[in-house]
Amino acid sequence: MTSATKQPCWSQPAPQQDIDALDDIHQQLTRQGFQPLEHVVDGGYVTPDSIYQATLTWGIPLLGPVRDDPQAAQRPGFTKEDFHIDWDNRTLTCPNGITSPPWKPTLGDGHPRLSVLFPRKACRECEDRLKCTGNVGGKGRHILLLPKPQRKIQSQVRKDQKTSNWQRRYAIRAGCEATVSETVHAHGLRHCRYRGLAKTHVQHVLTAAGTKIV
Repeated sequence: MTSATKQPCWSQPAPQQDIDALDDIHQQLTRQGFQPLEHVVDGGYVTPDSIYQATLTWGIPLLGPVRDDPQAAQRPGFTKEDFHIDWDNRTLTCPNGITSPPWKPTLGDGHPRLSVLFPRKACRECEDRLKCTGNVGGKGRHILLLPKPQRKIQSQVRKDQKTSNWQRRYAIRAGCEATVSETVHAHGLRHCRYRGLAKTHVQHVLTAAGTKIV
C-alpha cells in the first residue's frame, strides 16, 4: 500500500519470496512516477536490511513488523538486547561484565554481519552459562550482530511496533489483507487458469475488476 492514488500490479512466479520482489517493486514505482510517502507492507517484506535498503536506494520508508528475536522465547537467560555494544571498539559486554574480543565481519543469509565470540574460559566459569549459551559443550557465547544502521533500525522498530500509535498507523494494512482474503476465497485468485506470466497477469487484473464490481 502506498500514498499514491492508484497502484500498479505485477505478476511474479509463485516460488519467489515477497522480500525478493521488493526492490523490483520500488524500481517500477519510481520509474512510473509513484512517490509513496510510506510503503505499508506485511511481515514477509520486512527485515532491517530491507528497511535500510529501501530508504537508502529509493528514499521509500517501509512500515511493517520486524520479527522479534527468535531465540528470546527459547532461552530463560540473556538475549542480544541484554548485551552492551561498543561500536567504537567493536566489542560486546555481557550483563555480567565480560567483554568480548573485537568482532569479525562475516555473512549471514548473504548479508554483512558481525560475528562476536566470547572467551570460552570466561563463559565456562560463569554461573549463568547454561541459561545464556544454551549449550553444554563449554563453548563461549556466540552472537551474530547486524551492522550498526540495521541494528538501530531493528531495535527501534521492535520497540515502536509494541506501541498503540504504531499499531494505529499499521491498521491501514487491514484493508489490503481483507481484499487479498476476499479475492482468494471468493474469486479463486490463487488458482491459475492460464499458462505464462502475461496471461496470469490478465487474470489478476480481471479478478481485481470483478472484486471491485462485487
